[in-house]
Amino acid sequence: MFNLLYKELRIAAHPNLFVFTALGMLVIVPAYPYGMVFLFGCLGPFITFMYGRETNDIYYTALLPVKKSDTVKSKIMLVVLAQMTQLLISLPFAFLRVRVIPEGNPAGIEANVAYYGFGFMIYAVFNFIFLTYFFKTAYKVGNAFLLAMIPASLGVMFMEVIVHFPQFRWLDSIESKMMIRQLPILIIGLLAYVIMMFATYRVSVKHFEQVDL
Repeated sequence: MFNLLYKELRIAAHPNLFVFTALGMLVIVPAYPYGMVFLFGCLGPFITFMYGRETNDIYYTALLPVKKSDTVKSKIMLVVLAQMTQLLISLPFAFLRVRVIPEGNPAGIEANVAYYGFGFMIYAVFNFIFLTYFFKTAYKVGNAFLLAMIPASLGVMFMEVIVHFPQFRWLDSIESKMMIRQLPILIIGLLAYVIMMFATYRVSVKHFEQVDL
């Protein structure tokens, strides 16, 4: 499996995947809708899968002495690795932003505990729809992306808008007391991501097993 993941990183991954992964640092930009970071985390895998379709990467991988389930697993692992790396890259910039720009983010939610919890949920929904639909055919990337981006975009809009309502201002806080209150959102988001990725793998394998390459 390590060799397959290495192959994904060296051959299958489009250069833009690494560019969009690095955009986790955008959380330090003042007056910027930080939910866009998660949409970039969805756009990078899409471009990579589109690139893979044009280069017949799925067909090439199927010719290797590996199971179809391993092909699915390597693709999912690439997506997860890119998204988790993006979040890790964003963390030091989120901490730095509090010191450099302490007055808050007028454009939407702060890069706080709730922000990352919502991000895990957005990734989970996008990945499940995008990957399970893609592996029904292993080539309809555009359709899969459009279907997955609708709920992902709505999730980002919800996250950015809700903090402007007075009763939900605590979701926008970077105070220690309020971020402790936000912890359930992070925990739920992380659990949702883990559970949905396992479900994504199982459903995607089931679909891909029926594809005649």
